[in-house]
Amino acid sequence: MKVRFVGIDPETGQGNSPTVWVDEEVGDLLCQSFAADEESIEGCLAAGHGPDHDNTIPDHERVIRIPHRMIPIIRKACDDAERSQLH
Repeated sequence: MKVRFVGIDPETGQGNSPTVWVDEEVGDLLCQSFAADEESIEGCLAAGHGPDHDNTIPDHERVIRIPHRMIPIIRKACDDAERSQLH
């Protein structure tokens, strides 16, 4: 697997480090961030998962909270991931 670092939370300290990488082989984003709290998870479940989809969070999936200040980093990661699929 060829993974490339894209960016880290600009307000990170030594202990908290939400980070984004791109798997350059398949174009997936890999994210490290804060686990969503119960209130956030309940909010996601209340919002639903769209038509014809179970409104559950499977045991093998997680809801993570990515700080808003990382939106530019996520945009860059999306662009990089898309470009990796063009090659």
